Amino acid sequence: MEKAQLVFVPWPGMGHLVSAVELAKHLLTRDQRLSVTILILQLSFINSKQVHNYIESLQASSSTISNSLRFIILPKDEPELFNFTSFIERQKPHVKEAVLKIIQSESTSDSPAPRLGGFVLDLFCAPMIDVANDFDVPSYIYFTSSAAFLGLMLYLQKIHDEEKFDPIEFKNSDAELPVPSLVNPFPARVMPCAMLRREWLSPTLENARRYREVKGIIVNTFLEFESYAIQSLKMPPVYPVGPILDIGSVGSNAPQEIMQWLDNQPLSSVVFLCFGSMGSFSEDQVKEIACALEHSGYRFLWALRRPPPPGKLASPSDYEDPQEVLPEGFLDRTAGIGKVIGWAPQVAILAHQAVGGFVSHCGWNSVLESIWFGVPIAAWPIYSEQQLNAFEMVFELGLAVEIKIDYSKDSEIIVKCDEIERGIRCLMEHDTEKRKKVKEMSEKSRKALMEGGSSYFWLGHFIRNVMAIKG
Repeated sequence: MEKAQLVFVPWPGMGHLVSAVELAKHLLTRDQRLSVTILILQLSFINSKQVHNYIESLQASSSTISNSLRFIILPKDEPELFNFTSFIERQKPHVKEAVLKIIQSESTSDSPAPRLGGFVLDLFCAPMIDVANDFDVPSYIYFTSSAAFLGLMLYLQKIHDEEKFDPIEFKNSDAELPVPSLVNPFPARVMPCAMLRREWLSPTLENARRYREVKGIIVNTFLEFESYAIQSLKMPPVYPVGPILDIGSVGSNAPQEIMQWLDNQPLSSVVFLCFGSMGSFSEDQVKEIACALEHSGYRFLWALRRPPPPGKLASPSDYEDPQEVLPEGFLDRTAGIGKVIGWAPQVAILAHQAVGGFVSHCGWNSVLESIWFGVPIAAWPIYSEQQLNAFEMVFELGLAVEIKIDYSKDSEIIVKCDEIERGIRCLMEHDTEKRKKVKEMSEKSRKALMEGGSSYFWLGHFIRNVMAIKG
């Protein structure tokens, strides 16, 4: 029985790494001929302790999957001033050396060595195609965002190269773009942040160019959710295999205090506010959110994080005392209906029956989790491609309400109390049609992964293609 090994190169952020690991688990569960090695890149502003703890917990697992899944942490090699392109280029020799060692170690073992079946590269790691080419094996992109965003990247790259289109010139404009992966004209004012900063635009466009070289693109979405966007993507082959989520241990790491508080709340009564691993706000903005929550009168659970120091690439942290940024007396006045926390066990909270709405930054993992658990979103994007995700959820799919979809962390806009309160009321005042649509999509997301489901089919199709390609 011929075996094949895939080498995964995820972006080192936890959201990307966890998604890559979950994809690997799906592959290994489906076909025992496969094995996966995940190469861990190291970045100074990523919490390396969190990454190492996560890997150790996976390695400690006694499951049969853990025997077919291994991790190699690559040497740290990063210039003092972070530059996206140079970071990836500096990693190429480390990736090549690691793969050579894998091949050499397996060629000396007694059992037949699995052939190198290909590289599965994060959407940010497309330049690693060069390393796959050195080994004369195919490369695939694992696109951890939406099919709509993949379509936007390919569209912008095409019109940039053919028509000299510069997205940055359209910042804050009223222009609309005919993006093939979207039904509606796309407003330039909600262009993803990555397209509006010169230091990110160039590598983003270069990644999109490289996508056209790969054997296929695995997308963390499912056909019933993004049917229009998926069908708009003509080449290379696209495999919609999602939702790929880490929900196997729901609640296992959740602080008891948070879960007990939720246990005491009525069904679907709590609005949960959480803005991702990199989401935080200024003190002025925090006060506006607090004002909106207090005026709305809704029960709330708020994950409030401290921004990193200005100009520093780092993750937000928890406040030792959130009262330092909240309006005076806020915690006392809302003690009966609200709870302010730091880091949030998001999956466990969304899974809880007391949660009736989710004020979210619309990171793609968060969008998929909200769909999976049937919790409607109020969209408030902050960075990366989240503005597009918010536009798609609100206007394309009708599965979310808007707080401010053209917000970004680079803007100095303060979203006012009234605007936030309106969004929260719209979210929580039981728009029965929208809630029904979210619940229906939740059921479809689960069926997609079951035998006979659309994502089950596409994952099998990907595996068959990997096993059919000879080195």
